Amino acid sequence: MPTSDNPAPREPGPANPGPLVRADWLAARLGAPGLVVFDASVGAHRSAGRRIPGARPFDLDGALSDHAAPAPHTMPGPAALTGALRALGLHDTDTVVVYDGAGVYSSARAWWMLRAMGFDRAAVLDGGLPAWTAAGLPVEAAGPEYGGPRGSFTARPRPGLLIDAEAVAAALADPAAAVLDARTRERFEGTAPEPRPGLRGGHMPGAASLPFGDLQRPDGLMRPAGELRAAFEAVAGGRERLRFSCGSGVTACVLALGADLAGYRDLAVYDGSWSEWGLPSPQRPVVTGPGAGADVPGSADEASAPSRLSAKTTSGDVRISP
Repeated sequence: MPTSDNPAPREPGPANPGPLVRADWLAARLGAPGLVVFDASVGAHRSAGRRIPGARPFDLDGALSDHAAPAPHTMPGPAALTGALRALGLHDTDTVVVYDGAGVYSSARAWWMLRAMGFDRAAVLDGGLPAWTAAGLPVEAAGPEYGGPRGSFTARPRPGLLIDAEAVAAALADPAAAVLDARTRERFEGTAPEPRPGLRGGHMPGAASLPFGDLQRPDGLMRPAGELRAAFEAVAGGRERLRFSCGSGVTACVLALGADLAGYRDLAVYDGSWSEWGLPSPQRPVVTGPGAGADVPGSADEASAPSRLSAKTTSGDVRISP
């Protein structure tokens, strides 16, 4: 007899499409057995009141982060993540498409978390909810929290995909590695104040600035693989070992997504990001001004990206779309 620990066989979800899918791909499969759609919106976008039909909340502001940790949006432990995703009805054989209300933003964080816990059957919706609605596809009013059957997902951690400050310090000293910062260039250089109280302005010595908005087209879709590769090579040169940081480990995952699409494979996200490194500490040095790769032509500031990408709330990682 099937039990919660030994569930009955399930029909697997659609074939894993890779790390990125377009709205038409999802629209053609919406409602298919084994397809789970997660809404990973954060901040103001969580209260927008609309969602892709049937989407379930991947709540990075709630159960899908470890609130006992000192830094926001910290990855939960394997047991906590297993419980949270089972409560959302996720099975190991399901296929996941994750999106957010800002575009390609916090959805990449959910995708990277799943990958770090051994789940590869996940993709980010290119352009997120704005691309979905721009295509004239249906939305529904955001209803109550998911109340369906529990799933059988089990976290199987992959060491090294989410790293700590010590591993970042080692990467900064490694000539084969590049540490890339997804924050705005003003925050990276220390000319704009940090939105979180108590954090120093500036960046890690040896890090390079690559604002996450530089990886997206004016319409909010991710740039083609060749353009993504060029953007990374402009700041990382020929280095293939890439480590990513941002304000709280969210938009660093947009860089991880872009690097994956560009063909890089040795990738890791600094989970604590600037929320940890930027705290006063003699063990974590900070410098201001331009960093590595600052003189590369064509490396645009996030502030010069479309207004949909550049306006921010005081959380520093939550983008507000007009």
